[in-house]
Amino acid sequence: MTDETRVEWRQWGTDAFTEADARDVPVLLSLTAVWCEGCSEMDAETYTEPRIAANIADGFIPVRVDIDRHPRVRERYNMGGFPTTAFLTPDGRLLTGAGYLGPDGMRQVLDSVREMWDTHGRDAGRIPRALEGDLPPGGEVTSQIEEHVAGQLDVKYDRQNEGWGTDAKFPLPGTIAFALKRDRTRALRTLEAIREHLFDAVEGGFFRYTANRDWTDIAYEKTLAANAGLIRVFADAYLYTGDERYLDPARQTVEFLQSDLRVDDGFGGSLGPGSGAVYYAGDAEARVGGDSRRFDRTVYAGDNALAVTALYTLTAYTDDPTARQIATDVRHSLAATLIEDGSVTRFRADEETGEHGLLMDSARVIGAFTTAQQVVGEGIDTARAVAETAIEERYTDGSFRDGSDTGPGLLDRPLRPLDGNVAMARGMFEIGLLTGDDRYRDIAEETVASFAGARDRLGVQVAEYGSLSARVLREPLVIAIGDSAGSDLHRAACRVADHEKLVIPNAAAESPRPDLDIGAGEAVIVGRADVEAATSPAELMTRVAAATDWLVWCRHRGRVKRSVHLIDTARCGNTGEQSRNFPLQIGSKVDSPPHRGRGWSRHPTPTSMNL
Repeated sequence: MTDETRVEWRQWGTDAFTEADARDVPVLLSLTAVWCEGCSEMDAETYTEPRIAANIADGFIPVRVDIDRHPRVRERYNMGGFPTTAFLTPDGRLLTGAGYLGPDGMRQVLDSVREMWDTHGRDAGRIPRALEGDLPPGGEVTSQIEEHVAGQLDVKYDRQNEGWGTDAKFPLPGTIAFALKRDRTRALRTLEAIREHLFDAVEGGFFRYTANRDWTDIAYEKTLAANAGLIRVFADAYLYTGDERYLDPARQTVEFLQSDLRVDDGFGGSLGPGSGAVYYAGDAEARVGGDSRRFDRTVYAGDNALAVTALYTLTAYTDDPTARQIATDVRHSLAATLIEDGSVTRFRADEETGEHGLLMDSARVIGAFTTAQQVVGEGIDTARAVAETAIEERYTDGSFRDGSDTGPGLLDRPLRPLDGNVAMARGMFEIGLLTGDDRYRDIAEETVASFAGARDRLGVQVAEYGSLSARVLREPLVIAIGDSAGSDLHRAACRVADHEKLVIPNAAAESPRPDLDIGAGEAVIVGRADVEAATSPAELMTRVAAATDWLVWCRHRGRVKRSVHLIDTARCGNTGEQSRNFPLQIGSKVDSPPHRGRGWSRHPTPTSMNL
C-alpha cells in the first residue's frame, strides 16, 4: 500500500504475473505518470476507497507502471489516454480496459471483469492487432506519400480555431515542421494559436494540450519532450520568417528548462500541473509560494536528446551561447551516463535502471548527435555507434522493432511503431549524408518503404513520414564547408532557410566525408559539381539558389515550384558586406488535390501509430 492509495501495488515484472497465475485471477494494470493530473485524482478519489481496495485485493493482482519509465508497457496497453486501467490475463493478454474511473465506475468495471473471468476465464484474453506479428504494409515509395499528407493538412485543418483536429488540440511540432515547407500560412497560424493558448508567458514553457478544439480546457502539465519539440519548431519558424515573435517563446522556454527542469547536467522529465488554472492565472508575484507541482526528476535519454537537438538548432540560427553550452553539457552527460558501446539506457534513477536500446531513445540520441555534428562539428562517432547497435539488435525484415522481444506480459511480442521507425530512418538517412556511407541511406529507404502501403491511412499526426519519404526520393540539399564550425561560411549555411538541409563543417580537414574535394575557405553544394564553390556568405546564397532550382525540378519531375525564403547575412557574421536579404528558391507547397485518407485518431495522449 502506498501513502496515496489503499491498494497494495506490485511492480511490473514476472513475479506479479506468476502470482496472478498461481491465484488464477486477472491482473489490474494501472498506467500512470508523474505529470498526469487525472492519475493523481484517481488515486485520491478511487484507490483510497476502502471497499474498492478490498475488492481489488480479493480478486486481482494490482500492478502500477510509470509510463515514462516503461514506454513499451505503455504502447502495448494504453487504452486511449492516461490514466489507463487495463485488465489482463496472467499471461498478459488484454481482457478489457478504460481510462479514468471514478469510484462508481470502478465498482461497475470490477464486477464486470469478475463476471467475465468467472464465465470465460483466460480464454477471454486477446492479443491487440498491432502485436499479432504481421509486418507493416510495405510498398513503393513515391511522391504520392508526401502529396497525400500535404493534402491532409488542408482536409484536417480547423479553419475556425487554427490547428489540426476536431477535438483535443495537441501542438504537433512534427506536423508544423512539415507544413512550414508546404503550407506555411497554416503552420504559422497554428504556431500563433499555440503561443496564445499553450505558452506560459510568465515562467516560460508550453503546456501539453487542450481538451477542446477551440484551445480551451488546458492540461497544465509541462513535459520535456513537448517543450523540446516546440523550441525547435518555433526556431524553424524564425528561420523561415526572421520574425522575432517566433524566437521569443523558444528562448523563454530554454530559460524554463534551465530554471524548472534542470537536474545536474540533464533535464527531468516533466512538471505536473499543480493547482492548474488557479496557479497559472496569476502573475509572477502571485505565483510566489503557490507552487504545488510534482516534478519528475528522472533524466530520460530520448527526451534529453530531443532537448539537445532543439538547443543546437536554436544555436545554429542565432549563435545563442547559452543554448550552445547547455546542449553541449547535456550531450556530454548523455554520453557519459546513458550511452555505452552504442547502447542507450532509458534512465538511471535511485536503484532502478531502465531498458536498454529502446527504438525511440536510440533514434532521438542519433538525431541529437548528428545535429551536434552539423552545428559544432562533433558527434558523428557516437551517432554511428548507436546506429550500428540499433541495426544489429532491432532491424529485421526491413524495419525496426521497438525493443527486445523479452519480458513479462506482451513485451515478448514485437512492435514496429511508425513514429519510432520514422525517427530511426531519419537518423540513418542523415548519417548516410554526413558520412557518405550509402549503407545507412539504404536502410533508411528500406524502412520508409516498409510502411508505404499504408499511404492512404496516414493523417497529419504522422506528417514526419511524409517529410522523410520526400527526402529519400529527391537529392537532398547538403552544404559542405571547408572551414570549422562557427566560421562565417558555416553560420551562413546553417541559416539557409530549409530546416531539412544538412551542413558538414570542417570538410577540408577532419570531415566524416573524406570523399569531398574542398579547400579551406570554400563552401560547396555536395553532389553538384556544376555549381562553383562559394567563398563568402553572399556567394553561398547564390550557389544554393542555383542548386535548389535543380533540386526542386527533381522533386516535382519538371514542375518547378518555388517559394521565396530570406536570409540576413548580417546574422551570419558577414560584417564585411552590406547587410541585405538574399532570396533562396527552396521547396514549395505541394500542388495536389486533397486526399481523403483515413487519418490516425488522436487521444488525450497520442500514441505510436502501429500498422
